[in-house]
Amino acid sequence: MNDVVLHPVPLTADAFAPFGSILEDGAGEQVEINEARFDRFVNLAHVDIRGQDSFVNVSIMRCRVASTLPLQIRLLERHPLGSQAFMPLQAEPFFAVVAPPGDAPDVQAAKAFVSNGRQGINLACGVWHMPLIATTVGQRFLVVDCGNDTNCDEYDLARPIELQSP
Repeated sequence: MNDVVLHPVPLTADAFAPFGSILEDGAGEQVEINEARFDRFVNLAHVDIRGQDSFVNVSIMRCRVASTLPLQIRLLERHPLGSQAFMPLQAEPFFAVVAPPGDAPDVQAAKAFVSNGRQGINLACGVWHMPLIATTVGQRFLVVDCGNDTNCDEYDLARPIELQSP
């Protein structure tokens, strides 16, 4: 039996605020640009980069193995040198399991969220999280994070967290 069982809730700015910010059009300040041909939604997230050898890394991740629920989560990770943003490139939901920053994850304070497929997330520096949980092989994400070989701490959980259906 798992000590912690999570049922994901819809991803909202208020609910996710302790862990970072939500990336979606319509959020943030709307500015007309390019002779009013585009709307730009600005200041959706702060890219936090710390450390002398750190830099902003922009990449694309593609899911090789889809996750199914219920899912046993045995490992959490954090990035102590910067934030980490994931923006889906297809309109497909994904799950985020997060726990507050600290020396070790507080699994009793863990939360689970489900994106509507058009929302991305920007995890604040040091937030514990399950690596990305995609439900479709080939699902792709634009990733903006801190490029530094020492920017990932992993933590093996003594007892797994179980992620169940919403």
